[in-house]
Amino acid sequence: METDAADGRVTLANVAEEAGVSLSTISKVLNGRSDVSPPTRARVEQLLAERGYRRRGGGRSESRAELIELVFHELDPIWSMEVIGGVEQVAKEHGLSVVLTVSGSRHAPDPDWIEGVMRRRPVAIVLVFSELAPEYRERLQSRAIPFVIVDPAGDPSPDAPSVGSANWSGGLAATRHLIELGHTRIAAITGPEDMMCSLARVDGYRSAMNSAGLAIDPDWIRFGDFHVSGGRERARELLGRDDRPTAIFAGSDMQALGVMEAARERGIRVPEELSIVGYDDIPLARWLTPRLTTVHQPLRRMGEEAARLAIRLADELDHEHGMTDAASGATGSARRAASWTTSTSARSTCRSSSTSCSTRPTRC
Repeated sequence: METDAADGRVTLANVAEEAGVSLSTISKVLNGRSDVSPPTRARVEQLLAERGYRRRGGGRSESRAELIELVFHELDPIWSMEVIGGVEQVAKEHGLSVVLTVSGSRHAPDPDWIEGVMRRRPVAIVLVFSELAPEYRERLQSRAIPFVIVDPAGDPSPDAPSVGSANWSGGLAATRHLIELGHTRIAAITGPEDMMCSLARVDGYRSAMNSAGLAIDPDWIRFGDFHVSGGRERARELLGRDDRPTAIFAGSDMQALGVMEAARERGIRVPEELSIVGYDDIPLARWLTPRLTTVHQPLRRMGEEAARLAIRLADELDHEHGMTDAASGATGSARRAASWTTSTSARSTCRSSSTSCSTRPTRC
């Protein structure tokens, strides 16, 4: 594989000489071959990144597959489909296909994932929740493959393009809605404690309670897993208390389904005896009985925006001349984060806590 040397840009021969390896070894690294020792691979990739190596041409048809790689740590049959639909729509508009990968944990893909990416050579990557380790970023940078994170699990680094929703505002709006209905004993079941979106939503809950002058029992804040089972188990604990809450803010619609199931087990009527607000506004929420009041998170639009941003970054790299910014691996416009606002979809799983409203409920 050659490079343009007339304008002073680095060549593979330069990199091979400096790394003390053959040109064939450099080629193996660039093509994601596994028969290169990890220390040698790391040394070559570091040099490629430091020297701003770019392939000649840079067009998609010459060096990349016509793919966007979408990476999840797990596939939820409802939540994930909304994001997938958004990414697919934008990929189709640009003549690209989507390859779906399930790998690793909610914080990072498995170590062998990066080897597969090097072989597949996608135009760009969209990761849901996951962050990328510095060494993964360097390898993607050396191949001019940009990435975008959807709803980062942790606090993303400043140079990591990301798309998310206003989780704190969503938690605030959901809790305020319950407070406006007269509830004072409000519990919250959020997601995993090590995810930024979970903490942001419960922080919004705390802010709403504090603003209203309502006491927060620490035991009324529970961390689940965003799944039905997590919501059910945490709700069983809360509803088994003598001073059980009259309302629960569930950090996801799937957890809200679990709360409704736990309430049915105990013969607690929703919304007459327990009000529930979910989060996400998945299509299923409209078909439940009673219909679920929930915070709308534009999952499909988040997928669309992530795909558009990823493709835009790829196009910028394709048309970029000279050296890339080796310190960040991104052009100036790449350093951005998009955040979508949330809103409460008022339906039927909430009712005023006032007994005077029992014959004509005030609904969310």
